[in-house]
Amino acid sequence: MVETMTLDREFWERRWTEVLDEHGDTVARMPPNAHLTAEVGDLPAGRALDAGCGHGAETMWLAARGWTVTALDFSPAVLEHARATAEEALGAEIAGRIDFIEGDLTTWAPEPGYFDLVVCLYVHSAGAVHELIQRMASGVIPGGTLFLVGHRPIDPDTGAETPAAGQVQVSVDEARAALGSEQWDIAVAEDRRRPAAKSGVDAVICARRREGAS
Repeated sequence: MVETMTLDREFWERRWTEVLDEHGDTVARMPPNAHLTAEVGDLPAGRALDAGCGHGAETMWLAARGWTVTALDFSPAVLEHARATAEEALGAEIAGRIDFIEGDLTTWAPEPGYFDLVVCLYVHSAGAVHELIQRMASGVIPGGTLFLVGHRPIDPDTGAETPAAGQVQVSVDEARAALGSEQWDIAVAEDRRRPAAKSGVDAVICARRREGAS
């Protein structure tokens, strides 16, 4: 039986500090998530939330495409790195579209019905996954988009453990159950192999909140 990993604020602050000290330049050049760019690249720009923004590649990609982005993470070290990278890579005007804020997704909730797009990638849930999904979904306006990606601990084709074994993240089944069918149209809900990593499997969910949904 795989032991569930404890990946709390202290762990991530320590981990990000080590990674950025040793490989800060490499992290700054990391591309945005390929699932995200493929699925939301055609959306008109508006207000976006990057919940668990990490090193900020997705935040910067969105800002460069005209989005006003709230970028949230609970690691001060990675937020400072992301802020500096955005200013250097994008320039002051585009970087000014980004509001980097510190917050813990274990409890943090967005303003209800505020964002045109909520992105939540590879967040390790310390509590119930369905509750995390519902909190993130509450921030999406009617007609807006929720985009979720989670590492899967088991390869659905082989039944073998992946590098994410022991982690608690978003799954297709939990996303479908948490969102339901009355308020959301689910455009994508499937497990996909990570194209860059050549190993591991991601759950990818892209859902649109129906107009008139409360």
